[in-house]
Amino acid sequence: MNEKTSARILIVEDEAAIREMIVFTLQQEGYVALEAADTREATEQLASKPDLILLDWMLPGLSGVEFARRLQRDEATRGIPVIMLTARGEEESKLKGFEAGVDDYVTKPFSTQELLARIRAVLRRTRPPEPEVIRIDGLELDKAGHRLRIHGRPLDLGPTEFRLLNFFMTHPERVYSRDQLLDQVWGENVYIEDRTVDVHIRRLRKALAPYGFDRHVQTVRGAGYRFSRQV
Repeated sequence: MNEKTSARILIVEDEAAIREMIVFTLQQEGYVALEAADTREATEQLASKPDLILLDWMLPGLSGVEFARRLQRDEATRGIPVIMLTARGEEESKLKGFEAGVDDYVTKPFSTQELLARIRAVLRRTRPPEPEVIRIDGLELDKAGHRLRIHGRPLDLGPTEFRLLNFFMTHPERVYSRDQLLDQVWGENVYIEDRTVDVHIRRLRKALAPYGFDRHVQTVRGAGYRFSRQV
């Protein structure tokens, strides 16, 4: 699964200005940002099943490193990767964090680009690989073989429509703007008109329409597109 637009990230940071800056940065990148000012609030947010935790070292009450140890002791949370946010650059402090189960460090002050790069790297290392074959109702998309079948019958798609459908099927029920789709399907450094997305959406729907699967590709007015199982 592409980590950029699907991951839920919990920010545990008691300084409101830093927390708000991180939340804004993550939301701009398409992440789902969850907030907590201390470990008590963070514990409540664990019910939201975050994919990654950005954890400040110095927190009121229980410290970040102690909270990381608690996460490691609990079978339900030990698999959640943790990036520690800290002003401490000493080797000994980092060793304590790694011993507590921390996956990486970002030392304050940090740039948003560095933070995003660390997040992407940790998510790539820790998330399970995507399935090679994705099945939703009668749609069967074989990513490795670059084949699409509908109720067992092969259907030819253009390369862009195939990538678009693959992205939709691996990220169902969430709305994506044209810009987000351009980044995820075409690539971040490709400069084309965002209306190009509309053209390929129409082509994809036209290919799926004879089988009734075009209704899964939905337009959300003023927001973008989503692929929904519920039609």
